[in-house]
Amino acid sequence: MVCIAIDPVTRVGGHLRLEAEVEGAVSDAWSSGTMFRGIERILTDRDPRDAYLFAQRICGLCNGTHALAAVRAVEDAFSIHVPSNARLLRNLLAGSEFVQDHVIAFYQLQLLDWVDFEAALTADPDTTSALAKSIGHWSLSSSDHFKAVQDRLRTFAASGQLGIFANGYWGHPAYTLSPEADLLLVSHYLDSLDWERRFMRLQAMLGGKSPHLQCYVMGGMVTVPAWAGPVLPAGGEHPQQVERETPPVMSDVGIADMRALIDEARVFVDEVFVPDVGLISEHYREWSSIGRSVGNYLSYGEFPEDDTTQPKLLFPRGRVMDRDLVNVLPVNEENIAETVAHAHYTYPDGSGIYLPPADGATNPGYAGPPPPVTSLAGSTKYSWVKAVRYAQEPMEVGALARILVAFQAGSEEVQAKVADAISSIGTGPEAMFGTIGRIAARAIEPQILVGRLRTWLDGVVDNMATGDLAFANLALWEPEGWPSDISGFSLGEGARGAVGHWVSIGNRRTSAYQVVDATTWNASPRDALDRRGPIEEALVGTPVVDTRRPLEILRVAHSFDPCAACATHVHRPLDATGGRAGARRPR
Repeated sequence: MVCIAIDPVTRVGGHLRLEAEVEGAVSDAWSSGTMFRGIERILTDRDPRDAYLFAQRICGLCNGTHALAAVRAVEDAFSIHVPSNARLLRNLLAGSEFVQDHVIAFYQLQLLDWVDFEAALTADPDTTSALAKSIGHWSLSSSDHFKAVQDRLRTFAASGQLGIFANGYWGHPAYTLSPEADLLLVSHYLDSLDWERRFMRLQAMLGGKSPHLQCYVMGGMVTVPAWAGPVLPAGGEHPQQVERETPPVMSDVGIADMRALIDEARVFVDEVFVPDVGLISEHYREWSSIGRSVGNYLSYGEFPEDDTTQPKLLFPRGRVMDRDLVNVLPVNEENIAETVAHAHYTYPDGSGIYLPPADGATNPGYAGPPPPVTSLAGSTKYSWVKAVRYAQEPMEVGALARILVAFQAGSEEVQAKVADAISSIGTGPEAMFGTIGRIAARAIEPQILVGRLRTWLDGVVDNMATGDLAFANLALWEPEGWPSDISGFSLGEGARGAVGHWVSIGNRRTSAYQVVDATTWNASPRDALDRRGPIEEALVGTPVVDTRRPLEILRVAHSFDPCAACATHVHRPLDATGGRAGARRPR
């Protein structure tokens, strides 16, 4: 038996360590978040109207997800109902983050687990062009284009400064694509960076900047329609337009810009992203049975489609248990609880109990091996991620969970896309449960969402045309009318999965705050019953050909797109010298 430790796991958000015992295949595994969870403590004793500004600093990737979850939790505490325009703009922002996140996850975080960078240097550009044209209609598919990309890669490789490519497992026997497929996908890797740079303009326009949006407000959005008032600031006011080339977001020019960005996203998703995922899925179809997790799937649901207090959701709320694709079960917030039996925290009544987030506590107490950590062996507590459970059952969350719930709930749109994905893999619906199924699910959602982005934007435009200019409900903005002691929560979805925020408010300040993120579910350690978390369980049984280069372990872990920063809520205090405590020199 060989013990493998990967620390840090790269191409993820935050700091994650994986350990595995391997005897030809993984026989046991441990997932460890390696930095302290502190944002919840920072959020206490704050003005609740500012909660979203702090909460979104949990992560630079999932910032919009946590901003929306925080403002919704505060609104739930005050029983605030937001205007239709606010709902539509929130959907537009969240939906654009989903699309961007899924594309980034595939190309920048997962693709190098499947593509051999060095093999791309030996590809024939003509054959690569023929392959590209056989699976899609992307404009950058000529032989000359792929020859130019290959020359660019050769120059890069010859420089000896390979950056993130320097430590790749190039030549690993698990890389089995043709050199031409490798060149095609590396080319699209580079194309995706250029597309992402442009598409993020949509979030920056609506959010004021990106990341860390400034557009939310308790009761709605601060976005306002263009108007014909003064263009110069009055005394003491900031200029209306600091960046001269950026039009007012809800002006005719701003709306036209956003529509163009959405249309470009649709082309990239349909002509590049989806065909590339299909190419990977079809070639590596054996990975549909590798990396299967706990078999339970949870979706809080997202994207309200109407303005009722219990709106219909584009991606519905529900659970699938034991891979049963016949029954979708309900989700009740009271059944969500966390244990710290194997996490570096203490609970007042003992680490083995399960606490609901509304009554949760973040009391750090490191109990692992002394740093620098060489092995987690013998450590009962081994992660800064708590073990969250639903009715004490481990649950996988994410795009796959949402798609499975929507599929069984009868969404015809999702059912058609799942059928297309399954045809690429070449097996039945059970193919969606493995590593390739997670990746395929991330290609299904953007196809649905790019159409909805335009619908939500047009909905705001239509409302304004009828004279509906309400973007925020500020009836309870002033604290003089606030109740003395209230609490609220929000259950929603980010691209990586289910996200819940819980807040208590007393004397006009936040008195308690708890966050359970998607990676808290997926990267959780063992629970009080010693059951593995989803990533740990998915790793068991994964074949490993070369223990010195555990590429297969990374394939499974990256398919969850983990963000340990969200799960552990990174907070590094200053030490006595004013530097960051525990800081190490980069290497």
